[in-house]
Amino acid sequence: MARPLRIQYPDAVYHVTCRGNERQAIFKDDADRTRFLQRLTQTLNIYSVKFHTYVLMSNHFHLLVETPLGNLAEFMRKFNITYTSYFNRRHKRIGHLYQGRYKSILVDKNEYLSVLSRYIHLNPVRIKSMEKMPAKEKIRTLTRYHWSSLPGYLSRRKSVSFVDYRLVLSDYGGDTDSARKAYRKVLLEEMAAGAGIHDKVLGQSILGGTDFVASITERFLKGEKDRERSSLKKIKTYQAKDVIFEAIAKETDKTKDVIAKEKGPLRQIAMDLLYRLGGLKGEKIAIIFGVGYTSVSQERRRLREQLETDRKLGVLLKHLELKCNF
Repeated sequence: MARPLRIQYPDAVYHVTCRGNERQAIFKDDADRTRFLQRLTQTLNIYSVKFHTYVLMSNHFHLLVETPLGNLAEFMRKFNITYTSYFNRRHKRIGHLYQGRYKSILVDKNEYLSVLSRYIHLNPVRIKSMEKMPAKEKIRTLTRYHWSSLPGYLSRRKSVSFVDYRLVLSDYGGDTDSARKAYRKVLLEEMAAGAGIHDKVLGQSILGGTDFVASITERFLKGEKDRERSSLKKIKTYQAKDVIFEAIAKETDKTKDVIAKEKGPLRQIAMDLLYRLGGLKGEKIAIIFGVGYTSVSQERRRLREQLETDRKLGVLLKHLELKCNF
C-alpha cells in the first residue's frame, strides 16, 4: 500500500487520528484523558496550532487542527512523544503506544470543515455496541459524552478555552446560541442517516472539492516519487470524472445530470470514457449513473457495436478522447 501523502503549508486544516498499537487502549482511565488534554494544550501553544474539534475514544483519538505556521509534523511528533512518555511511565510499560505514524487528512475548510467536525463528534455512537440502540439512547450518549469538544458546540456555557469554535460555527452564523442549535440539528440528522466521509477521501490524504484538489495537486504533488504514485492516481481519477463530463457538456451542451439520465450514445460514451480514461471501476460508474453494475458493461458493449457502423459517433468519441487529455 502506498504511503499516505504528507502535505504541509501555512493555515492548512487537518483531520488527525492515532490508533493504539494492536488496537489496544491508549487511555486506561479519566486521569489519562485529562493528562492527554493537558499535554495537548501545552503543545498547541508551543507550535501555535489552532484546535477546532476532538473526540477521545478508548483506543484512538480524532483531532481537527489548523496550522498557521504549516508545522503539523513537528507538532504531532512533539505531542505524541510527550504523551507516550507519560503513559509508559504511569503504566510501567515500554515500547510503542500507537499503531504506526499518525494519519492526517488535508481538509478543504471552505467546503468540508463543518462536515468533518460533525463526523468526528459522532464517533461515540458509531461503535458496534451502539448500532442497534434506539435513537433516543444514541442522542443521550452523544450529548453526555464528556471526552469530546461537542459539549461546547451545543452550549456556550460548556465551551473550553483551548478549543476554537468560531471557524466551524461560522457556517451556521457565528459563535452564537442559534448557530449551536443549528449545528445540533444537522448533527442529529446525520446520526440518523448514518452519513460518512470515507468514500470522499482521496489518496488517503485529501478531503475537498474539485478546485481544492486541483490546487493542491498543482502546488504540492507535481513530480512525486514512485512510492506516492498510487495515491496520486486516485486523486487524478477523481479529477478525471469532472473533466470528462465537462468535455461532453462543451461539445453537446448537455450537463452531467442530463447525460446521466438520458439513455443513448452520450451516456454510453461517458461510461466508456470514465472506465478507459478516468480509471473508474464498473461499480463506481454504476453509482454515478444510478444503474446496476452489469448495466455499465452492457452499455459499453452496445457502444462498441454502434461504433462499427456509425462513423459520426466514432468521430465524436475520438474528439472527446483528445479533449480529455490527462
